[in-house]
Amino acid sequence: MVAILYAHAVAALVAPILVRRWGRRTFYLLALVPLGSLPWVALNWPQQDVAAGAAPGRGAQTVHLDWVPELSMNITFRFDALAAIMSVLVLGVGALVLFYCAEYFHHHDGHTERRLPSFAAELVAFSGAMFGLVVSDNMLLLYLFWELTTVLSFLLVGHYAERATSRRAAMQALLVTTAGGLAMLVGIVILGSLSGTYRLSELVAEPPSGTAAAVGVVLILMGALSKSAIVPMHFWLPGAMAAPTPVSAYLHAAAMVKAGVYLVARMTPGFADSPGWRPIIVTLGLATMLLAGWRAVREYDLKLILAFGTVSQLGLIILMVGSGGGDMMLAGLAMLCAHAMFKAALFMVVGVIDHSTGTRDIRRLAHLGDRHRPLLVIAIGATASMAALPPFLGFVAKEADLTALADAASLGAAAPWVLAGVAFGSVFTTIYSLRFLYGAFARKGRARASQRVTEMHRPPNTFLVAPAILAAAGLVFGVWPAGLDHVLDEYADTVPGGANYHLALWHGVNLPLLLSVLVLAAGTAAFFARNRLRRARLAYLPLGNADRIYDAVIHGTDVFAVRLTALTQRGSIPATQAVILSTLVLLPTAMLMLASRDRPELKLWDSPLQAVVGLIILAAALSATMLRNHLAAVLLVGVTGYGCGAIFVFHGAPDLALTQFLVETLTLVIFVLVLRTLPAEANRANITRHRLPRIALALAVGVSVTTLAAFAMAARTTTPIAALLPDAAYYRGQGANTVNVLLVDVRAWDTMGEISVLLVAATGVASMVFRNRRFGAAPRVADAGQPDIGSIPVLSTSPAVGDITWLRGSELRDPRYRSLVLEVATRIIFPLIMVLSFYFFFAGHNTPGGGFAGGLTAGLALVLRYLAGGRYELGEALPVDAGKLLGAGLLLSAGTAVTSLLLGAPVLSSAVVELDLPALGHIKLVTALFFDLGVYLIVVGLVLDVLRSLGARVDVEMVQAAQGARR
Repeated sequence: MVAILYAHAVAALVAPILVRRWGRRTFYLLALVPLGSLPWVALNWPQQDVAAGAAPGRGAQTVHLDWVPELSMNITFRFDALAAIMSVLVLGVGALVLFYCAEYFHHHDGHTERRLPSFAAELVAFSGAMFGLVVSDNMLLLYLFWELTTVLSFLLVGHYAERATSRRAAMQALLVTTAGGLAMLVGIVILGSLSGTYRLSELVAEPPSGTAAAVGVVLILMGALSKSAIVPMHFWLPGAMAAPTPVSAYLHAAAMVKAGVYLVARMTPGFADSPGWRPIIVTLGLATMLLAGWRAVREYDLKLILAFGTVSQLGLIILMVGSGGGDMMLAGLAMLCAHAMFKAALFMVVGVIDHSTGTRDIRRLAHLGDRHRPLLVIAIGATASMAALPPFLGFVAKEADLTALADAASLGAAAPWVLAGVAFGSVFTTIYSLRFLYGAFARKGRARASQRVTEMHRPPNTFLVAPAILAAAGLVFGVWPAGLDHVLDEYADTVPGGANYHLALWHGVNLPLLLSVLVLAAGTAAFFARNRLRRARLAYLPLGNADRIYDAVIHGTDVFAVRLTALTQRGSIPATQAVILSTLVLLPTAMLMLASRDRPELKLWDSPLQAVVGLIILAAALSATMLRNHLAAVLLVGVTGYGCGAIFVFHGAPDLALTQFLVETLTLVIFVLVLRTLPAEANRANITRHRLPRIALALAVGVSVTTLAAFAMAARTTTPIAALLPDAAYYRGQGANTVNVLLVDVRAWDTMGEISVLLVAATGVASMVFRNRRFGAAPRVADAGQPDIGSIPVLSTSPAVGDITWLRGSELRDPRYRSLVLEVATRIIFPLIMVLSFYFFFAGHNTPGGGFAGGLTAGLALVLRYLAGGRYELGEALPVDAGKLLGAGLLLSAGTAVTSLLLGAPVLSSAVVELDLPALGHIKLVTALFFDLGVYLIVVGLVLDVLRSLGARVDVEMVQAAQGARR
């Protein structure tokens, strides 16, 4: 299973390169990936246990890899009967669709269709994602694959991005299925928390009960039904027909829309009797079948006829697999297989028609059957299966559906009504099947072929291979349903009660057969009497339009968002801060007042020194609010930060104190760089405006945070985890510095998220400042002779101060801004600071320091070089692109996670390597050092990016402004 996923991932990565080199012929090669995976499926086909009465064979296979055990996000795959059935559909139809693409894009290649390389990669990746979805036994892993199919569907549907219809369809499908997916995620978390496991097989075997479990089940159903386009979330599927036809044949007939059906079928054995499950499944499934069937008989576009027909039959399949009972499950799975075969084939037929004639409008097609007999034969075979005509699989599956519904004990007294509704919906199936076949291929009373058909170019025979195979498969399994019956029985028997029905072409004269004959007769009569029905004004019914409702919801959301944004974000930073801080005060305080709470024990200080530092912090904070000078206020705010660092020292946390001092120093530098572009003093009117409300809000924030902290500490009833961390860090993380071990080992996932945020923030700030030429190293002295380096004007070289050049970049600074003492001190101190930075990095696992502290120290060294020598000196100090440093750091940190996984260990786990080296002696190395090195590079890259954007770039703009003023 893992090898199949790896094969698809590799194929997706190399597909763009191969398509650019070989064009559309690459699809033949890519088709071998899912096709080559089918032998493994066949050889490892799971069978029931001998004790259960089945023939001996291989049971369900399981693959388990620890990933994030603490969050239950382990990689667990399980290959059982249902996964095997879905795998054949996903991989088999996927291989045929990829083969079909080679001819579909006959007039396009990597040169004329610039998005074809990415299309090929996305289609192969989708095949792998669907396979991963159906074999995932961990619900959280299943959700990851679920959303991956959603994203890939968005990209594939929006392939023709220059068309407004494609963009709208892609966004519509993304919003609807993502909303359902988020609801499903909440349901997964609820069920996993209640049962104590996220293993789907264990959850179905022992389902939780209660109100919370019922809510979780309904939320999961919302995700499944949205994915399978069930009413009222059905409208996105017809809109998705804006996608290329191979996408429709694969995603919207055989694969993606079956993901919801798969999840319902997977959970039915354990949750069919859950409150709300069966009423939702039966009501929405039947409503979908009827409503979409009615819409299908009104369409003129061949793809839309098939699209609404797909929605209609998805409603039937959901109803069958989700109602409970072995016979219902067997019938539903039979219809699922039949539908995948005939509907994928028919979509491919439409692709051939569109490709050959340039239209899908049935009003523009006449005599096509005369012009292309092989295509007509394929279409007749697939359409006959869709209309449930013998001897095709569609007929066998429909007979099974009607038989199971007639004897459905799980539906109780509602069974006859549901059977009648399905029979009535099947009449629509017959009508739109005839409408499709007649509309595409009939002569329609015309003496000659229509213009589009007359001008058509005959498609090559290879274009017909894929739909012909699928249509033939429907005939083969219709004549020989026993082979499919044995396969489907293996899963149907897992449903309580088991399956007693067996698929067969002939069961004798019975009620289902009579209903089939009645349905075919009524549908055929209605089709041929369509003109009379139209005159009777039955063409339209007041059923509403879900697509317009969607547009209204989106428009209302946009209007609400605009008004809310106008209310809360008026472009004023103080107003925005006031909204944020007010929320911070009101919500937690209200929750604290309404909830039960313990009485806190307050202790103001442990020693008089803490009280002195506290008074200094308080005085600095109050003074900062009174000063008009920006620089003085910033320095006083810095005093409060350094005071917090001193408090950390008093509490025995030198590592935190070191980090606080370094961060505070760097923050002061950034403030100073920004303040250069602002007035020296704040406007008095701005200070006095709304002073009392601001004072009240500030006091409320301070009191709220202090109160919440006190009550949070009082709520602790067991030994604090901090007491256990030193031993855990030493014996499990192999380090004596608890803080650093936490950052790079115990809670490395948190650190990964934090450094990612740092990288995004740095990129965002620099992008806003530069606007263009985002990446690149700072200018060097060697570049000064050029007239314009990266749009940075060059100052004339100032005369050297003395014969010794302490800093090369300082020669290009204005003499008014040079300080010989600072340059000399920088030349001497810079190497020492860098050595200290390296010491912090290497020693941080056991003593105060680490990658973050080391990176900040190196950043301060760069700050010193920049302040002493200017922007050219920054290029001399570190002539490296900041973006490359950031990328290398993130790649190194993420690479440690992938390496751990490839070695069979949990993600971001560390190991100890001990070596005896000459001269150095015994060395003990913890692999978390490599993760810490990534943190170090990211921090250095962040500081370099800040100095380039807020330092060097602002220098240039100030010089340009001064030159403009002189002109």
